Parts: sequence; structure tokens; C-alpha cells
Amino acid sequence: MTGVVLGRDAAGELEPALRREWLVANGLGGYASGTVAGVATRRYHGLLVAALTPPVDRTVLIGGLVEWLTVDGERVALHAHEYADGTIDQHGYRRLESFRLDGALPVWRYAVGDTAIEKRVWMEHGANTTYVRYEVVRGSRAVDLEVVPLVTRRDHHALTGEWAGIPTGEPGLRVIAGGGTETALGSWFRGFRHREEEARGLDARSDLYAPCAYRATIPPGESWTLTLTSEANGPTDPEAALAAALVRQATLLERASAADAPPPIRQLVLAADQFIVDRPIPATDGSAEPGRTIVAGYPWFNDWGRDTMIALPGLTLSTGRPEEAETILRAFARFVRDGLLPNNFPDRAGDDPGYNTVDASLWYPLAVRAHADATGSRELVSELLPTLRAILDHHIAGTRYGIAVDPSDGLLRAGEPGVQLTWMDARVGDRVITPRIGKPVEIQALWINALRTVGGWLVDAAEADAGHAFISLADRGTASFRARFWDPGRGHLADVVDGPDGDDWSLRPNQLLALSLPHPLVDGPVAEAVLDAVGHALVTSFGLRSLAPSDPAYRARFQGPPPERDGAYHQGTVWSWLLGPWVDAVLRVTGNRELARSYLEPMAHHLADAGLGSVSECFEPEPPHEPRACIAQAWGVAEILRAWRAVEGLPAVAPPA
Repeated sequence: MTGVVLGRDAAGELEPALRREWLVANGLGGYASGTVAGVATRRYHGLLVAALTPPVDRTVLIGGLVEWLTVDGERVALHAHEYADGTIDQHGYRRLESFRLDGALPVWRYAVGDTAIEKRVWMEHGANTTYVRYEVVRGSRAVDLEVVPLVTRRDHHALTGEWAGIPTGEPGLRVIAGGGTETALGSWFRGFRHREEEARGLDARSDLYAPCAYRATIPPGESWTLTLTSEANGPTDPEAALAAALVRQATLLERASAADAPPPIRQLVLAADQFIVDRPIPATDGSAEPGRTIVAGYPWFNDWGRDTMIALPGLTLSTGRPEEAETILRAFARFVRDGLLPNNFPDRAGDDPGYNTVDASLWYPLAVRAHADATGSRELVSELLPTLRAILDHHIAGTRYGIAVDPSDGLLRAGEPGVQLTWMDARVGDRVITPRIGKPVEIQALWINALRTVGGWLVDAAEADAGHAFISLADRGTASFRARFWDPGRGHLADVVDGPDGDDWSLRPNQLLALSLPHPLVDGPVAEAVLDAVGHALVTSFGLRSLAPSDPAYRARFQGPPPERDGAYHQGTVWSWLLGPWVDAVLRVTGNRELARSYLEPMAHHLADAGLGSVSECFEPEPPHEPRACIAQAWGVAEILRAWRAVEGLPAVAPPA
């Protein structure tokens, strides 16, 4: 099942091995992650980052390992760490003969003379447990291995050090060695440098505690495993846990009808699984019911309403998991307030979600529609129809943040000073970078599609008056849109009309939704002109720029401390998820499947870079378009997987198991 494979040129050299990161997730929001080199360049890197209150309260418990291998009396390091003065302590990566993903699971092969030892990391699905196995896969002599787990206990967003004291707390951390010996240490490793945090303008120093060292002798062909867990019960026997992890991967591919699909599709199916996690849902009696949600991105995002609804079709329906989609869609219905879905859930369990979004609620009926189309079932539609109708009624009457239908044209206006409501939601202090107050182009496309979708369902459900009223409003809004948003002289659609300073004709990718959604708002020569304008100015190898380079507000780099990065987030930075709407628009306007496929093919190379086996959130606006931001982004994986299946002619959804 091997996917990504790196040789010495990438795995055995420092900079390429630092650039490439691996990720293993446990279905709870917890994860393990690091660089191929073993250097923790981020505060989020660690062998066990436990979601103590799934999917949040993510806590780093094991920040790294110190690993020494002795072969024929020669003691060599397998680890590497970077310290505050820039010193790289040990260079274990130089011993790497290869690094690979076995499906989505990382495997390092170190060579010392004629001996090769493989290290494999995986997590138990549904448990805050990580396994690290060392196996002698080549050689005629036994080897001696010493491993020192470096312990901490901190929120994954915050660094800490010796000043905080020896890490303790509940639930406790257990390290279980499969045989061998344990020796108490009780020492500190001080002054680690996390260079990616430094580059992001954040604090970048930490200390880790070494309570014990574990030693084992491993004969040829045999293995030894360390189990790292915060679970009170168990854990599962390591060999059984590994077998279960490999069977799970094979099952995911089978359910997605992807076992024989092109390699990028297989890799994306496995990547999709990392984002689908547990979230208990409050019940009416105050208890909690099992639920599911989608983590927006690793390593730092939680679940966001907008990201969940955009990503849901690709992550669940394109992978043959419609029952997971049902659970997520039902769960989010519980959180609707005043016609709005939550924008984001907080990092701490029990805190209230935020509702500052205009688009999450409009993506919601389209996600329900995607489920109905994929499964051929209307049961979920019938169940959620009252909620969906209430969402639209609230938008018509007016709800929070100035969101309301303009009675003069049937279009949806939104926004108020100091609040960011669309997906272009960057903010620096009190300044919203792209406020987009007024009538944003993609909001009109979503609004009119939601009206037509829910209106049609109401008509079918014998609520004809309400359904036809929605459809009539959609007709009126469509006519207004075509009159207001298109300018033949410019050759593209406006980004926002009726803003505080008038209409905004910035050339942005948001207009693609007017072409790509189920009910397009423009067609014919207008659609062709829009596609040409967007393609010429915004398309890159890994996604679409968020603003045309010709715009005075364009920012050519996405780097530096938070104010600089947030200021550039939607002012030129390339976004991977936009490849989905772009490919949809290309297919709809040109019908050219080969052309559409050509825009996705560079992503096959990206799967062997940055977050290995996954899709980065963003890329630099200018060539060579280095990856930036989250190393694994839900809607990037989802939209590229969904679009790739479409251009390959694969079924949009596999039947339920």
C-alpha cells in the first residue's frame, strides 16, 4: 500500500527533510506529527498530541524522542534536534536510506553498514495512543536500541519549559515498552528551537523533560515497540493495533472504490480520513450524544462550519461514507441559531461557538443536496427541511451582522464594520483586511442556489406556496445579479456590489461559484469571459490566487509575523481548495475533461512535499509557489479529491458498505 516514497536526496539532507512533514490522526482530533528529519520545527510537533475532550483540548504529551542505535559496538544517533543557538544536535537523518508512507503511515529506514532498521509510527483509531515500532529488516546481527521519550504537558498552541515544572496531570501519560529495560533519568533537555514558529513571528523556545530511558536488544527480523498513551484502559497489543490500522486503510480504499484508482486519488482518500473526527452533540436533557465533525486543518484548526460544509462532499461522499455525512449534517443542525451555522468552535470544550459567518449557512443546504444526489435518498432532506427552511426565512427577514435580503433586488446583503463574514476572513487587530460589506459575488451564488434547492424540496413536500416563493425570489435575484455584477468592458464579475464605497471590481476567484454551483448564474459568452479572466490572472499550479497581481492591493508574499501574513492571506495568496470550483467551471463551460485534468496533475507532485500525502492550505502567489500555512487542509483535500474523481469519470460516491 506504499504511497509517497523519498530517497536519500530528500530524506537524508537537512533542508528537504525539514520541509517535509508527516501526520497521523486518531479520529478524535488528536494526532502525531513531525518532520522527516525528526526536528520539531513547530510547537505542534510531537509523538502524542492527545485530544483530551474530543475533538479539542489538544495537549502535547510527547514532544520528541532521543534515539541511539548500537551496531557492532558503533553507537549512532537516529534523532536530530535543533537548539536555540541554531545548533543541530545529532544528524540521524543522514542515516536515512528512505522514508515512505505506507498508505498514510510514516516509515523511516535507517542504514548502518549492512544493517537496516525501520521505524514506524501509527495511532490507534479512537484512542489517544501512539505506537513507535523499530524493526531490524536487514542484517545478520542483533542491535541495541535506547529510546528516551521527551515529555511535556501543554496546550498544542503554547510552548512551555522547565519553569512550568515536571509535567504532571490527569489523565496521566503512560509509556509502555514491549520488553527491554527501563532506567530512570529525571533530566531536562533545554532550549529547543522551533524554526517555523520563529518564521511566523511567534515564540519559538521550549524545554522537554526526560523521565526515563528504555533499552532493548532486537535480533534480525524482529521488532520492539514503544506505546505512548493517555488512555486509562488498554492499550491494544501493538501488533494487533498495527494490523487494525492497515486493515482500516485497505477498507477505506475499498469503500471509496479506489483500490485501483490512480495513486493521487488513493492517497487523497486516505488523507480525507484524517479530518473526520468525533464531536459529542448536546442532547435536550443536558447529556451528550455521539456525533461527528470535520477538523478544518492540521495542525492548528478545529472544526469550522464553512469549512465543514465545503469539505463534506469530498471527504465523505467521494469516499463512500454517506452515513458519516448524515451524522455530521444532523449534528450541525443542533447548532443553528437565528438561521446561522457556527463559524467556528472554540479550542476549549464548553465554550460557545462563534456565528460570524454569512456563507456557512448557505453551504449547508448544498451539502445536504450533495448527500441526497449521491445516495438517491430523500430521508435526510425530509428530516432537515424545517431547519433549512428556517435558515432561509431568517435570511429573508434579517438576522445577525446585517445579513438580510435587499427587498429592492432580491439579493443578499451582509456585513457591518469590524466583522469578517465571508471565507476571506483575515483580521489584524480591529482591522478586517477584506471586509466585503455589501453583496459579495459568491454569497449571491450560494443564496440563489440555496433558494432553488430548498424551494424545490418544499414543492415536492407539498409545501408549494413556500417553495414557489423561494424559487420566485431566486429568479428575481438571478436577474438582478446579471444586471449588477457583469461588466462587458471589464470582462469579469464584480467581487462586491453596494458596498460602503460603491461597487468593488477587484478580480478575485469568488466569482467562480457563479459558474460552478448546481444552478449557475451566468452562462454562454459571459461564462466564457469570466473563465478566461480568472484563468489568465489567478490560476497557478497549486490553486488560485485570491487577488489579481495587477491589483494595487496585491501582496506577492505570504510570510512573516501574524500582521504581515494576515494582511496577505486573501490579497494574492494561492488557495488550494479553489481548484475544485475551477475544475467544475472548466468542465461546465468547455466540456474538456483533459483540460480539466491538467489543472489537477501538479497536485500529484505536491503530495510528496510539505504535508506528505496531503494538501497544503495555501501557496505563495509567485513561482515556484512554495507551500504555506496548514500542512493538511480539509477543503483542499476534499475539493481536489472530488474534482479528480470527476475528471477521471469515477463514481461520485461509492455505495454504503
